[in-house]
Amino acid sequence: MTGNAILELRRGPVPAAIAGAAAVAGFAPLGWSLFAPLALAFLFHLWICTDSPRRAALLGFAFGLGHFGAGVSWIYVSLHDFGDMPAPLAAIATALYCGYLALFPALVGSLQARSGTGRAVRLLIVIPALWMLAEWVRSWLLGGFPWLAQGYAQIDTPLAGYAPLVGVYGLSFAAALFAGLIVLLATGHARIPLRPSAGVRLYSVAGIALLLAAGGALRWIEWTSPAGKPLAVALVQGDIAQSLKFDPRRYVATLSTYLRLVEGTHARLVVLPETAIPRFLEAVDPAYLDALARPVRARGGDLLLGVPTSDRAGRYFNSVVSLGASPAQIYSKSHLVPLGEFVPPEFGWIVRILSIPLSDFTPGAVRPEPIAAAGERIAVDICYEDAFGEEIIRQLPQASLLVNVSNVAWFGDSLAPAQHLQISRMRALETGRTMLRATNTGVTAIVDAHGRVAGRLPQFTEAVLEGTVQGRTGATPYVRFGNAPALALALAALIAALAWPAVSARAQSR
Repeated sequence: MTGNAILELRRGPVPAAIAGAAAVAGFAPLGWSLFAPLALAFLFHLWICTDSPRRAALLGFAFGLGHFGAGVSWIYVSLHDFGDMPAPLAAIATALYCGYLALFPALVGSLQARSGTGRAVRLLIVIPALWMLAEWVRSWLLGGFPWLAQGYAQIDTPLAGYAPLVGVYGLSFAAALFAGLIVLLATGHARIPLRPSAGVRLYSVAGIALLLAAGGALRWIEWTSPAGKPLAVALVQGDIAQSLKFDPRRYVATLSTYLRLVEGTHARLVVLPETAIPRFLEAVDPAYLDALARPVRARGGDLLLGVPTSDRAGRYFNSVVSLGASPAQIYSKSHLVPLGEFVPPEFGWIVRILSIPLSDFTPGAVRPEPIAAAGERIAVDICYEDAFGEEIIRQLPQASLLVNVSNVAWFGDSLAPAQHLQISRMRALETGRTMLRATNTGVTAIVDAHGRVAGRLPQFTEAVLEGTVQGRTGATPYVRFGNAPALALALAALIAALAWPAVSARAQSR
């Protein structure tokens, strides 16, 4: 094999796919944060070594296949292990979905190659901006799937200080910029006139130091402040196996489990998981609901219960209801899971293959009011709704606490539960609010207002997590403005970078 052939192999799609898979180590559960920007840096290096948009797209697609193939392989678990889809069909469906997700880095690769800008501009402006914009589009296109946004991998690094300002997508921009600086530092070639390679490396080191130092300094800012007295909370993890959860023969045992766990708590706010009671609220014995709420009500507290509800029009909702000393209230999930909680008409054939109960929900209110319970105003979200930061802030700054109830038993013992906890940590950091997570099989956790895990339960155990939390008031910049500042910054930087060659050429022609 010739030297050119070896070089071509080392710069080909296979190493790009390996780098994409390696980037997953930067996310939970491993949390080796540096892996993510290093993997991006490798991809960016491959991109600037080619001027072919088609090849750059191929490299981006390979990176995406490796990244999502390794990082969201748990989709197969939900389709096959719990949805009863035949294994070959589940494997094909998972591969096709990962292929769809891989189109986003492929598009970034093609567009940056077509930008006509120099390598340094591509690495420090064009690629980070396009990467961030692609993640943002992925978060809402076709219902949205914002999993594995690069910003999540930086939750435990100095870069996390940017999250309360510009959210996870702004943090992704910072991570991609970090990766671009790594490429410049490692290669020293930038096609910048009158600047030698050593100078490029010096500026790269300075850029990395400034990026990290500014993020670290921002972590010291208290964007929100304590409000009211500390609150004793209890998060109930029933550990009801997904294969048994909707079995009518298991219903009485499920009710008994939750009643016993609630009766053993001593908190003013008790939270049960998503669809903890696998039967419509209207069909649940009122005497049981009263027994469930009685010990909490006696302490002047409230209980949040995940349970499906329906209305007189025959619509179904995935809901959380409050029971206890405060007036009864309800929150219904607004961002439903396509093919899991609602079915577009053209995809009805897929659901006929799957065994998914309660797959025809109606979305709840787009702008819900926080639930007033246990002396707090609580912004409730259900399952993967907490992956959408701008939807969480719709209940802020009025809400003093965040609560997520989930049933990630659908994904078994996979990467999904740990990744979901990492997402919840980012929502706490963005909003400056404590996040309480009550799940069926894990990860049940208390996350403080700085995104740190203050307490958690082991997965696949029946237990209650008790702790004391503090409600907070005030608003971070992200709560006030959402993703708009990050999007505006990326677009402005991209427009300036693309316009600069033309402006420079006109100036030189005069």
